[in-house]
Amino acid sequence: MMKLDVNGRTLAVDTDGDTPLLWVLRDDLGLTGTKYGCGLAQCGACTIHLDGVATRCCVLPASAAAGKKITTIEGLAAQDGQGKGKAAGPHLLQALWIKHQVPQCGYCQSGMLMAAASLFRENPAPSDAEIDAAMTNICRCGTYPRVRAALHEARSLAGERA
Repeated sequence: MMKLDVNGRTLAVDTDGDTPLLWVLRDDLGLTGTKYGCGLAQCGACTIHLDGVATRCCVLPASAAAGKKITTIEGLAAQDGQGKGKAAGPHLLQALWIKHQVPQCGYCQSGMLMAAASLFRENPAPSDAEIDAAMTNICRCGTYPRVRAALHEARSLAGERA
């Protein structure tokens, strides 16, 4: 039995410590927003936050996440102080993803959002070069210009709040 802190809740799972965290999240905990893409930590569909850092979890043993804070796409809004209460809305980036019509097929988008949220938390005003360096997730539909537009608007909104 292993205890994992997932989206602010301590959950016990009966799994082998070598099982990739992705499968524990999806199969054991029913958190299917995190996707399987390549199984090699290359594409980014499986991106979560581990202690606030964007981490690809398809090759990460579940035991490596024990004692750390795991945030999945299902917990993203609450991670940044949003999502509290009955009328909770999406994370700022989730709302901008919708506004800019970023998803086409949508498969990669949970991983993209997790990578973007990690970047934005570390650097609320990233340059285009910093966006390119941080956003290494693969999108088969090629929505990268829309991702950039959403991040530019987020950067603009962060400047207004400062």
